[in-house]
Amino acid sequence: MKLEKLNEWNPWWEKPDLIKAFEGKERTHYQDIIDSIQIREIIIITGIRRSGKSTLMYQMISKLLDKGTKPEQILFINFEDPKLRNDSLEDLYQAYKEELNPNKKTYIFFDEIHKKKGWEAWIRKQYDLKKDLKFVISGSSSQLLKKEYSTLLTGRNLTFEIFPLSFSELLRFKNINYDKTKLSKGIIQDKTKHKIVNTLSHYIKKGGFPEIILKPERYKLQLLEQYFSDILYKDIIDRYNVHPQKTKDLLLFLLTNMTGIISLRNIRNALGLSYDTIKEYVTYAKEAFLFFTVDHFSYSLKEQKTLPSKVYCIDTGLRNAVSLTFSKDTGKLVENIVLIALKRKWDDVYYWKKTSEVDFIVKAPNQTLTAINVTYTNQIKNREIDGLKEFKVAFPKRITKLILITKDLETVKDDIAYIPLWKWLLTEKMNQ
Repeated sequence: MKLEKLNEWNPWWEKPDLIKAFEGKERTHYQDIIDSIQIREIIIITGIRRSGKSTLMYQMISKLLDKGTKPEQILFINFEDPKLRNDSLEDLYQAYKEELNPNKKTYIFFDEIHKKKGWEAWIRKQYDLKKDLKFVISGSSSQLLKKEYSTLLTGRNLTFEIFPLSFSELLRFKNINYDKTKLSKGIIQDKTKHKIVNTLSHYIKKGGFPEIILKPERYKLQLLEQYFSDILYKDIIDRYNVHPQKTKDLLLFLLTNMTGIISLRNIRNALGLSYDTIKEYVTYAKEAFLFFTVDHFSYSLKEQKTLPSKVYCIDTGLRNAVSLTFSKDTGKLVENIVLIALKRKWDDVYYWKKTSEVDFIVKAPNQTLTAINVTYTNQIKNREIDGLKEFKVAFPKRITKLILITKDLETVKDDIAYIPLWKWLLTEKMNQ
């Protein structure tokens, strides 16, 4: 194998300064990933396609070069490159070592690693032989994390999941500055608040994919449609060899009905798919990080798994680009944004429904509960308040906080904190 196949992925071999063209903008939320280049463990970066995994890898490479690592010590390969389809990991690695870096420590970055069969066994072997190697790998499938990674790399890795931009990150990308301490105390200039609220409106409509934010407005819709197509075909249809049209129909159905309860019967009636096919395709979409499902909250595992789940999309911009919906869905979009903000930090997020409903129940590691309802208005309907009160009565010893997220109303009444969405996204500790 000739090394020329890898040259275009490693421009710093000839001109180290070229790394600057790949760095993108810094994301302070993920500084731990950048710093992890210093430790021996294998670093695994997962997340939906186009969320910034490759950019973080390039930032790690830039840090290495800045600290004096020789360019030839760094190997980057993107396995979506069709020219590399027939080359084994061993062949690629040996060609690189023999022709460029036979003796020095090597930093190896494998992007979209799941495209190579047997990758996990090969990496484990190199790691266990205690070679002078550092691996950073990425993939757009959570199946890898749950199955292949956990089987062969247990105890040898650190894993990080990457999301599209949070609202606070979006403000940084747009150079909108605010003092977090003053903001939490309600001390904010009208001009700054106006910029924040206007940016929030854009965030609701266009989402937080990094490249979308930085592109001219006229290209954003087309790019988001292309993102959806890539996820559909590359991460689901090609990977699992499933029916293209049936898969697309189901994804569009879920996107259109996001924040709603998934009813297998309704989906079957609408699309004519079997229950098994629906479950299978939903699993594949979740493994591609396109959707999250939220279970009903209960201390009974049987009840939790028996009752239907609610479905949410990873990004509102992606959903708006491909679903047949209009501005009346703002409430759904806002609820979706709150769920994604919660999922950045908390694994245990549920909904709850008895007489009334609570949009989100967050269970902390200490088993305390926070109940959150979302209504993007200042005219609060009784059902939003009733749901929180009913949940408090049901779980009086565990509940620590009741939150009602509004459009701009801010107050505290009957132990319920009313918080504007923009402020909650920027100040709540659970979202930082």
